[in-house]
Order: sequence, then structure tokens, then C-alpha cells
Amino acid sequence: MKDDAKPALAGLVRAGDSQAEAIPVTDFVWQVNDISNLYLVNTADGDVMVNTGFMDNAERNLGLMSPKRSGPLRHIILTQSHADHFGGVPDFREAETVVIAGPGFIEAWGDMKRLQPFFGPRSRKLWGSTLKRGGTPKPAPDVFPDLMVDRHHAFKQGGRRFELIHAPEGETVDNLIVWLPDERIAFTGNLVGPVWLSMPFFCTLRGDKPRLVWNTLKSLEKLKALDAEIIITGHGEPIRGARKIRADIDRMIGAITYIRDYTLDGMNAGRTVHELMRDVKLPENLTIGEFHGKVSWSVKTIWEEYSGWFHYEDGTTELYHVPRSAVNDDLVMLAGGPSALAHQASVHVIAGRPLEAIHLLDIALDVEPAHRESLGVKKQALTALLDASGSRNLSETMWLKSEIAAVDQLLTAD
Repeated sequence: MKDDAKPALAGLVRAGDSQAEAIPVTDFVWQVNDISNLYLVNTADGDVMVNTGFMDNAERNLGLMSPKRSGPLRHIILTQSHADHFGGVPDFREAETVVIAGPGFIEAWGDMKRLQPFFGPRSRKLWGSTLKRGGTPKPAPDVFPDLMVDRHHAFKQGGRRFELIHAPEGETVDNLIVWLPDERIAFTGNLVGPVWLSMPFFCTLRGDKPRLVWNTLKSLEKLKALDAEIIITGHGEPIRGARKIRADIDRMIGAITYIRDYTLDGMNAGRTVHELMRDVKLPENLTIGEFHGKVSWSVKTIWEEYSGWFHYEDGTTELYHVPRSAVNDDLVMLAGGPSALAHQASVHVIAGRPLEAIHLLDIALDVEPAHRESLGVKKQALTALLDASGSRNLSETMWLKSEIAAVDQLLTAD
């Protein structure tokens, strides 16, 4: 499973590395692969671009798209406010180009930009080794769209009709579907996440505003109602065939609805979020991929979407500023030192309980960060988790690998 699963997401974001020319989607739509793909639509009166790729790759992307240009670039449409979708705008934009984005684009990008000192190290930990940037990326440009779509906007260019439909959540509140009604082609950006027919990532490990489950379901219903013949996402190959597309969307809607209902019913039954995360499983007829988001993580995000941050089972201290780690020194002292905790953690690892082991080891290593016995057992626990994961989910995989690398660094330090 490992070798088959890894390309499902890691391979997609690196798919443009060796690309030598733009890929024809149809005889008038062209695709260039990037961290998120960019698309050129030819018309009888110049071109329309859907997204512009990442700023670090703008020169390459310009070169790949140039042979497919048919005239002036009349419009750039941005499906969302993440830099891998709009980073190339300054390079592609021409004097008369109209840049269009969804409602909240400026505010959403403003929040992301403001939090770069917080998000940046987290993103590097999760994605640095996959993207292999070789250094810090260029600063994302400040993009101020000429037109902000409210709910719906339609225009015609060179005889080709375009409709822009606000479909929030996906990955951002400003997400747009770009719909060509005559050709029945829908560009969805990352509305369904980076991998088609997979569980949405309702709140990323990097950190972000939670993506509301009911908005996601409404947007998928909007997409289904279009009855598209071709779906062009932010990554990978287009999805073709109206029957397949309808069936896939129904499956995604069914899976998300099942997880929502499972979580809310569990809350009503008095079950804790951790119990629900432990026991959740999609029915076989609703099983979808877990390459970016995961079913258990969806339970946790939906729980907090509906109930907030305070989990009653965590008790009084959750209301205040003193974390449980504040008593780690006391616990290590009472246990007789970090070696006692490391020994008990090893018992858990041997018994197939790596998470219980890590709970103990985090206490020991908080007090004595270079304690070699604890570090050795923690590497065993992390490796067990990585093996059990099957490397199917990229965020989980990269987190565990980065944690193992951090332990190795401490173990090899003088």
C-alpha cells in the first residue's frame, strides 16, 4: 500500500517538475502542473486563465503556457486565496487583464499573510521534504482583484460562456467553481481537496480556520447540480464522464454526511471525542480516500465545530492558562526519574500501544529533553505508528517522519 498511496498526493504536488509542455485537456483548455495546477482557456477573443500557480515557479509556468496562448489575457480567475493558486498573478497579468476572485479573498489572504510567522514553520515541517524547495519560497504577492464575485457572476468572452459560482469551504471561504455551461466543464480548484474522491481536510495540521461541514455539503450539491461532463480540479488528471462524476459526488456527500451524523449522534449519547475518533469507520459503500484529510480527524473537527474548544471530560484546568505539562517535573520526580517512565513506555510499545508510550515519553522529555533512553523508546513508538499508518495519509506521514528525524538529531548530537 505504501508505494501505491504515496503518489496520490505527494506525486501530485511534484507532477510539474519534469513537465516539458502544457497538457491538452481539450482542444481549447491547457494544463500546467504546479503545487496547484494552472489552466489556460482559449477563446476567439483571447484567453482566460484559471489560477496562476506558485510564485517560485512563475517563470517556468509562463514558458510552458506561452505556446498555447491565442491572444490577450482578458481574465484571470482565482479559485481560492492560497498562494499556490495566485502566486503567479503579477507575472501573467497584462495591462487589460481583469482579475476575479471570490468573496472574502482579500480578508482570507490577509489572515494567512499575517500568520506566516506561525504557519511557516508548521508548513515546512509537514511539506518541506515533499516540495523540496531548496530554501525559503519567495514572498507571496499582494493581489487585489478587480472584481469580487458575490454568489454568482457570468460573462462571455470570444463566444464562450463562463459562470463563476461561490462554493465555500473546500480549502477556503472564497472558493469559486468556474463553470463553462456550453461545454459542461467545471473547474473546482480545491473544493474537493487535492485528491478527488477523498475525505476533505476540515482543519489542516498546519492550522487554519475550520472548514464548516454544512457549507462543504452545500457546495458539493451545487457541483452535482451542474451535471458536468468534465471536472478539472487543482491537481491531477481531469475527471471525465457525467455518470462517474455524479456517482463520485454522491459518494463524497454520503461519506461526509455519515461522519457528521455519527459525530453528532455520539455527542448526544455522551461519548467523548476520543472514543468517537477511535471507533469511527465508514461503511464499505461510502469508503473514500484519506490522502489529505482523515475520517478520524473529521470527527474531531466536526465535534469542535458544533461544541467549541471546551471538552467537559478534560475538566476544570481546561478553563485556565496552566497546561498539564506544568506538573511534568512533579510526575517525573514521583516516578523516580525519566528512566522509570521510559521503561513503562517501552512496555506499552511492546504491547502495541505506541500512543500511550508517547504520552509518558513526552512527560519525561519535557523535563530532560536529551534523555537517551526516552528518545530511543520514542523513536520505536513513532516508527510503530508510521508502520501502522501505511503512509496512506501524507500529512500524517510527514509529521511522523519529521518527529523521527528530530529524535535522530538529538540522539546523534554530541
